[in-house]
Amino acid sequence: MKKIAFVPIDNRPVCYTLARQIADIDSDLELLLPERQFLGDLKKIADCESILEWLKSLDYVDAIILSLDTIAYGGLIPSRRCEDTKEEILTRISKLKDILMQKHAKVYAFSSIMRISNNNINEEEKKYWSEYGKKIFQYSYACHEKGLVSTDIPQNILNDYLETRKRNFEINKEYLNWSQEGLIDTLVYSKDDCAKFGFNVLEAQQLQNIIVEKNLNALVKTGADEIPLSLFSRAITSGKTVKIAPVFTRKDCINNISKYEDISVYDSVKGQIELAGGIVSDENSADIIMIVNNFKDEQGELVMGVDVEGFSGELKLPEKPYVIADILNANGADNSFIEKFFEKSLDFQKFLGYAGWNTTGNTLGSALCCALTKYFATKLNIYSFKKIQMIRFLDDWAYQANVRAIAKKEHSNVDINFVSEKMKPYEKYLEKKIDANFEEIVYNFPWQRLFEIEVSIN
Repeated sequence: MKKIAFVPIDNRPVCYTLARQIADIDSDLELLLPERQFLGDLKKIADCESILEWLKSLDYVDAIILSLDTIAYGGLIPSRRCEDTKEEILTRISKLKDILMQKHAKVYAFSSIMRISNNNINEEEKKYWSEYGKKIFQYSYACHEKGLVSTDIPQNILNDYLETRKRNFEINKEYLNWSQEGLIDTLVYSKDDCAKFGFNVLEAQQLQNIIVEKNLNALVKTGADEIPLSLFSRAITSGKTVKIAPVFTRKDCINNISKYEDISVYDSVKGQIELAGGIVSDENSADIIMIVNNFKDEQGELVMGVDVEGFSGELKLPEKPYVIADILNANGADNSFIEKFFEKSLDFQKFLGYAGWNTTGNTLGSALCCALTKYFATKLNIYSFKKIQMIRFLDDWAYQANVRAIAKKEHSNVDINFVSEKMKPYEKYLEKKIDANFEEIVYNFPWQRLFEIEVSIN
């Protein structure tokens, strides 16, 4: 049995429970997670000391998949808000380093490059973002593009922001030392909410330069929430060869750029396959076909009212094992594609999974993780696989592409009873399509907002 320790970004379902659900596909795979209560959320920082104690207490593990932000700052969101000094953070991560040195396991780790969102929403940022978020974005963009520029952002706020960025960047450079020492087998720096210019883009370039100069096994990748799952895939595929062929529903649109990303759809797909430990190939030589339902001009965003032309072609499912990444929308399935897909009879020997949640990178990374876990499973648990497909279709299709908009329109606050009722017709439909009965399906809003829903099958 292969044992993998997994330290998530936070306690959201896609960060915490999704990893365990995927691991359950293979009964020969044991995924070890810290108690969920130790992880942070939208307002609470993680209990870093308890997570370190948990990690230290583990017996032998083959691999450790590690969100460095969780230990350094208490989570991805706290990494932008945390008031701890650089010295305090270095002390904390030095304890982590000591533990990793004792474990003698393969370490797959990632750290975020602090994002710069182009809005005045401070839900995940410091309080001053509600007034100065857009101005900070514009200042960052202009400074990178043109050099230093003037701004009317109050000096104390600008100083605080720049000091936070500098601190995080210095911590990120420290991890490169760990990589050089051989402590980390694969190190990934994630960048999300990217534009053409900005302090985050500049930092990514500087980190990349050091990686190349020192020939380190480290990467800079667009994305965020899916990267622990991508590293999970890398742990699964370690020592194996798997060829994956991306097949696009719109072959002439692969150079378009998705929302919240700064690279083409094709490069995003290629990068995610390679990060997962796969080799990009043509259809004839592929072990796995990855069907990518991509967009024509602009990526849709249903909850923002950006509704785009859905899939309208003929859907022919491959004779080889295949996985589906539905990226027509940034968050939410393409109803037209789903309709065509469910006209087919599912062959669960060939079908390796579906995903269509949030950004293109999120969808690709999680879809690949599920597919590779099933493909390489030594003790396949088909019920667990069907269960995770039920959850993904209920979340990505039923809720995100349909029920969420209704809930937003009819209720100013989250109403779980309303949502649960609206989801029931989808449950019955999906149970027939997936050919499985699930005794109890429960919904909740883990962060008390409509953005993410948790689907639990007991």
